[in-house]
Amino acid sequence: MLSVQQIKLSFQSTILDGVSFDVKEGEVFGLAGHSGAGKTSLLKVIAGLIDVDEGQILLDGKPMVGPSMKMIPGHSEIQLVNQDFNLDFYQTTEENLRNKMVHLPRNIQNQFIDELLDLVELTPMKEQQVQTLSGGEQQRVAIARALAMEPKVLLLDEPFAHLDTELRIRLISYLLKLKEKRNMCVVIVTHNSEELINLTDRIAYLKDGEIKRIATPFDFYYRYKTVKEGRMFGIVNQVTINEKSIHFRPDEYIVDEQNPQLNVEYQRSIFMGGYFLNEFNTSTNKIILLLHLNKMTDVKGISIRKKERT
Repeated sequence: MLSVQQIKLSFQSTILDGVSFDVKEGEVFGLAGHSGAGKTSLLKVIAGLIDVDEGQILLDGKPMVGPSMKMIPGHSEIQLVNQDFNLDFYQTTEENLRNKMVHLPRNIQNQFIDELLDLVELTPMKEQQVQTLSGGEQQRVAIARALAMEPKVLLLDEPFAHLDTELRIRLISYLLKLKEKRNMCVVIVTHNSEELINLTDRIAYLKDGEIKRIATPFDFYYRYKTVKEGRMFGIVNQVTINEKSIHFRPDEYIVDEQNPQLNVEYQRSIFMGGYFLNEFNTSTNKIILLLHLNKMTDVKGISIRKKERT
């Protein structure tokens, strides 16, 4: 288990202020927050790349020391994939992976390299120097190299930013299988709210260097504490009914022409691939957005229905 205990970090100002949480084996833990909240700094602290002012990182009960206490910063059991990539640019793609597998027999190395290159769709670039690859290809090498280390903890900072949709889905599926097979802890930072909702078991909301809330993706999406928190994970409609302010997601409604809570007027539809985002005006001239498989051109009234856990 990964344990983050009362981490405090400051440079010219406070970056992290008493951050604590645990990540269980086989769990994917997300870090959410606006730019400047301290997410990337926290990953670097966990990876052993930044010394903290106070607090400690434990892995299976063992303290992980910072860079000032080691000849080479970092930990083999904890691998970070971030925007720096940290690759050996004058080596080939294969060499970047093989250098992280020296503990394995040669035949196992070959099999593992082929598996990882196939996963990240880089088999044709196997013999190319990394410096000749595109930014997106280098990012895939960085992900494959981190997986080659077979870490106990995998830290991902915007790991799928340069990947197309199909490859992103493949990698997410692989990571979900891998974390169960290896009982690996995964901590992910991404501004893509859909990835956080789809990939994680729990999410921590970081604001001004502090964790404001830890909850499940369902609770962050449907049981948000503030509108600002809710809008980090998608659209939130805001209306007033009987002088009461009500917030709801675009799928928290039923079409209700007989006794509607809201009378609505259709404006337009945006095709989102598999469904439509329908825009309406309410009788009080509020714009709301509703999800549906079809265009909702004939809808005149709706009632709000909050989602229940299944």
